[in-house]
Amino acid sequence: MQGKQFSIKAMVAESGWMSVYDGLSAGVLRQVFYASARFGLFEMGRDKLHEIRGKTDFASRVGVGAISGGIAAFISCPMEVCVVRMSNDVNLPKDERRNYKGVSDAFGRIIKEEGVPAFWRGCTPFVQRAMMVGVFQVATLDQFKGMYANALNQTKNSIPNVFCAAMTSGLLYSIATMPLEASKNRMAAQKPDPVSGKLPYSSTLQLMRSVTAKEGFLALYNGFFPYYCRCGGHTVSMFIIVQMLRDNYPL
Repeated sequence: MQGKQFSIKAMVAESGWMSVYDGLSAGVLRQVFYASARFGLFEMGRDKLHEIRGKTDFASRVGVGAISGGIAAFISCPMEVCVVRMSNDVNLPKDERRNYKGVSDAFGRIIKEEGVPAFWRGCTPFVQRAMMVGVFQVATLDQFKGMYANALNQTKNSIPNVFCAAMTSGLLYSIATMPLEASKNRMAAQKPDPVSGKLPYSSTLQLMRSVTAKEGFLALYNGFFPYYCRCGGHTVSMFIIVQMLRDNYPL
């Protein structure tokens, strides 16, 4: 929440339990485009690079992870803006809320009221964040699987091995990407000044400087625990399901 301390208890008291699922429909659509594109492009790029170079090292995973994450984020930006708008609407003063009825309403109203370019407002921090997610989540997973296999005597690619590696990857990418997540959310939800018509934030760096000067650098980490629960839970769920599919339907 901007301007006040975030509290799930206060949010539920004000708007009811279903408010914690605001933006769910847009979030599901976002994942259809973002997660599938990011993971699919990473696998394709990694395998293609292996054919060309004859090896797959950590540097290759980092490069492919960053590029695939950035492309997937750019593709899914319209859904990301809908997610941010719908989930943050309850945090605004009542006279400033957009009161979207659903993802289709949000999508149509944004086009009508602000134009198509509004879907890529905040695109830069979203793409930057996605590139770091590709590096810290996808590219580090294999490294952690090998580390835990040796340190804890686990079978590599077993469910416990994937769980430990995914939780660690999720923690790393949560720490690395939280400032960009906060920047992306603020840029996507910002409104023009009623007098000048200018937006308060014009770039990721300008936003971070402004927030740090007014609220302190740690303001960019407000809500870190629920963010890590989301990131860690998503990472673990995704990679365990992928591993189960590979175990049961080998290519």
